[in-house]
Amino acid sequence: MLAIPALDLRDGACVQLAAGSYDEELIRIPDVLGVEAAWRLYGFQYLHVIDLDAMTGRGTNGELVRTILTRTEVDVQVGGGVGTREAIQELLDGGAERVVIGTRALEDPDWLADMSSLFPGSIVVAADVRERNVLAKGWARAHMLPVLDLVDDLNRLQLGGMIVTVSSYEEMTGGAHLSLMEDVVESADFPVMASGPFAGINDLRSIADRGVAGAIIGMALYSGALDPRTVAEEFAE
Repeated sequence: MLAIPALDLRDGACVQLAAGSYDEELIRIPDVLGVEAAWRLYGFQYLHVIDLDAMTGRGTNGELVRTILTRTEVDVQVGGGVGTREAIQELLDGGAERVVIGTRALEDPDWLADMSSLFPGSIVVAADVRERNVLAKGWARAHMLPVLDLVDDLNRLQLGGMIVTVSSYEEMTGGAHLSLMEDVVESADFPVMASGPFAGINDLRSIADRGVAGAIIGMALYSGALDPRTVAEEFAE
């Protein structure tokens, strides 16, 4: 499994937000490029960059994203408010390895199918899962779509992967979550990544044992709950 530090951008800074909030910042680091360099020096081979301002319609960190893509020596997947073919093309042309798409990917399946054909292997779908359901208005079956039904739909596309984000630490670390991740991995024809609150390295080992391809790690790395050098060494591939 690959450990992937999260770089969440807001107002030109690297931030970590309180769970369930786009307003409460727990950590703010103005030197984003310094953070990017630090993760590289620790030995991480991949970064997960999200433009929170673009995602919430409050602005953009596009220039900063382009700078990260230009200077970094590791692979980067980028997301946050991506909803057009032009935006995907620009990010890939700028050096992104993959583009993460959430809202439009789930609400407009025909568009997602077109984009996955135009950019095979380069689109990653992000889904917020609660109790095995994901909110997906455009998938027509129900407003709360069972995640395994979504996976079945996505298997027909040429995707680069799927990110499963859970809503709470309790759900992330419980047996129900491990069972969910195992089922998603077994059902998916593409790599599955997990994003959520990790408390310690045993959380990472547990999902790695279930076949998860990548763990997107935010607060645990920034707060020191996880030692970055140890994580980078153990989860390098």
